[in-house]
Amino acid sequence: MSFIRGEEIDDIIELENFQPQDFINDPTHALLLPILSHIDAEAEDKSMEMELRAEEEFRAEKRRIVKENCEKIDNFYERKRKQVDIAHKVYTSNKSNESRVSLLIARDQLLQDVLREAQEELKTVSGDKEKYPKIIKGLILQGILQLLEPEVVLRCRKEDVELIESVVDEVTDAQEKIAGFSTKVTVDPNNFLSNEIAGGVELLSRQGRISVSSTLESRMNLIAEQIVPQIRTALFGPNPNRAFFD
Repeated sequence: MSFIRGEEIDDIIELENFQPQDFINDPTHALLLPILSHIDAEAEDKSMEMELRAEEEFRAEKRRIVKENCEKIDNFYERKRKQVDIAHKVYTSNKSNESRVSLLIARDQLLQDVLREAQEELKTVSGDKEKYPKIIKGLILQGILQLLEPEVVLRCRKEDVELIESVVDEVTDAQEKIAGFSTKVTVDPNNFLSNEIAGGVELLSRQGRISVSSTLESRMNLIAEQIVPQIRTALFGPNPNRAFFD
């Protein structure tokens, strides 16, 4: 049911400028007051509802944007943290490996220094007139027993020729007692071992195709290879990571 006639539309539009006193003075407009109040209340409610909805949507959108960007920031810094962590681990591992390698090189250098000092000490052996002849006899005998050939050519330092010729017969006699036969030993008169070595001999058979080094250096190197673990333990202490000692 409409309270407004078509010809009074202009009057309704003008009601917005009316004051309450105008309605009191003009009873014909009093009928429109409830309608206008209802429309005004509805408009205010709709306006508040739209504002609340807009505010809620704004807050929801704000929360979404903030959450999304916080996640992006968290992901960014998480990736950065992982990259830094990986870089730190790589750096630490490299430094640890470098330190370990440096330590191993230093230990090996010290071990080589010890062996070189031992080689230097060997040079004093040939100067011992009592011990060196016994050592020479033992070296020749060991070489002959390794070859077990009927004939052997022996090379030595030039300065040891006289000493070796004086002990050859004793060596072959000792060999015959051990092996049941004696080897013909000939000292090479033309080829000598270097004077730089500490002493000892080299034995050749079958026209030089078979040879045995029985110098003091070769014997020391052979022994050194066998006792290097003991030398390392003496120098650096026991290795906690070593499981076997035989």
